[in-house]
Amino acid sequence: MAIFVDNPRTQTTPNHQSEQSHVDNSLYNHMKICSPSCANLLSWTPFSQNQEKHNRTSKEIEKDEKKDDIWMKVKEEASMQVQQDSILSDYYFSSILSHNSLGSALANQLSIKLSNSSIPMDTLFDIFFGVFNEDEEIMTAIEDDLRAVKQRDPACTTYIHCFLNFKGFLACQAHRVAHKLWLQGRKALALLIQNRMSEVFQVDIHPGAKFGSGIFLDHATGIVMEESVVIGNDVSILHNVTIGGSGKEIRDRHPKIGDGVLIGAVTNVLGNVEIGEGINIGAGAVVQKEVPPTTSAVGNPARLVGGKANPIRLDYVPSLRMDHTSHIVE
Repeated sequence: MAIFVDNPRTQTTPNHQSEQSHVDNSLYNHMKICSPSCANLLSWTPFSQNQEKHNRTSKEIEKDEKKDDIWMKVKEEASMQVQQDSILSDYYFSSILSHNSLGSALANQLSIKLSNSSIPMDTLFDIFFGVFNEDEEIMTAIEDDLRAVKQRDPACTTYIHCFLNFKGFLACQAHRVAHKLWLQGRKALALLIQNRMSEVFQVDIHPGAKFGSGIFLDHATGIVMEESVVIGNDVSILHNVTIGGSGKEIRDRHPKIGDGVLIGAVTNVLGNVEIGEGINIGAGAVVQKEVPPTTSAVGNPARLVGGKANPIRLDYVPSLRMDHTSHIVE
């Protein structure tokens, strides 16, 4: 799994005064011992989510418990990493432990990655956090994406490793914000975020593209998706994949990828074609026609394994198994 290496700016954190820092005394004492300079970071006050805790249904409470669960795991992993290597204490404190929520920490991480001299980090933080704080559906999708990477990538041993370093995950979340802005009519800002994603992560996803949840962009370098692309739930996509048009058609002109699809490296899926659920598209394939559910498509031009008349049907979900060779027939 390719990772994105932080630049030195990661060691600094914006001074957001809208959120009150919530670090307990034991954590502060532990961090102070690990790194004397860490205490200076207490002047930073990140945003907080001021959600009402009354009049909630059991489903809403259950959702909150699930959110707390994965966020707690991320914080626990950060604390363990600090114990193992105290030189990382400042980094994990500013990136994770000084935040009150997953949304705040992610907004901070994305704003650091994507900011430059023309786009201030504070401005980007406000944009990202504003979307995360207001849209529960996006936050649920983010958690599903985190779980997807952890479950499907053997190189991902912890949630925090994915959260801080995997550029496929980070690009996916930046796209979710860009897509939200696109739907709100803030298209110039959405395109600006797309441009920065392309420059920083080498992932070019048009903000009009629609994503489900549980998305895994493995390695991610060279992925291109165009405006009317639709990606279903629990989809896994490897590097150098193009999901785009086949000409100069206007409006709805790009592929629709079903749930549970695995798209191998260096694959092209072109045109307004339907890719059914549970499909395995082999590496290097060029797909320009519809592919029926639970089949494998390989080659250039793509053909169904087993033949069009009687294709071999898959009895598993390819995107979850991540098996790139099962379609090979002797």
